[in-house]
Amino acid sequence: NLSLFVETIVTGPFKENSYFFWYNNSRDAILIDPGDDYNLICNQLDKKKLMPVAIINTHAHLDHIGAVSQLKQIYDIPFYLHEDEALILDTYKDTCDFFGVEEREKPEVDIWLKDDREIIINNFKINLFHTPGHTPGGICIKVDNHLFVGDTIFHGSVGRTDLPGGSWEKLESSLINLVKSMDPDIILHSGHGPETTLANEIEKNPFLIALNDKLNL
Repeated sequence: NLSLFVETIVTGPFKENSYFFWYNNSRDAILIDPGDDYNLICNQLDKKKLMPVAIINTHAHLDHIGAVSQLKQIYDIPFYLHEDEALILDTYKDTCDFFGVEEREKPEVDIWLKDDREIIINNFKINLFHTPGHTPGGICIKVDNHLFVGDTIFHGSVGRTDLPGGSWEKLESSLINLVKSMDPDIILHSGHGPETTLANEIEKNPFLIALNDKLNL
């Protein structure tokens, strides 16, 4: 019976969730948002005898991309990012200076994504949803009943929109689209904090409750 497994590794000063997922019948893994501490990520992959085949990022903020360059080099794998996120990636150095964080090598993007789409990487069928708001090119990454939402939504909260490229109107619209298009039982893996489900957030997240009128729930 085919099962998807998800590993969470908390990295860096921002306590960012780096993820990888794999099926029980294969050694292939996909990395999501490797934010920092590439050694830690490599060690976990080694422990599980997994070999990553790609890196896909929900967005390009400094706390989500810190380990991308090293992991790309170590495993010789491509890096996927939404094309509208180029602006955020280009300001990486300035943002590091602003937050007083040690700058790593800025990663090169191999495959620029656009719009909502399905991609196939080896035995993974992955659906990508453009969810701007926290950043212009933010995406959510769906595989089976798991949704990697980056900093779009958290357990009990949502992403901030006061950084360059952020927009509350766009985030609101992205949240409405997610609620309307996803199975409520889908598991949400956020960029920070614990995992949750969409049903739980619809019921308890004050930001989603505030959108109830627009959601017609």
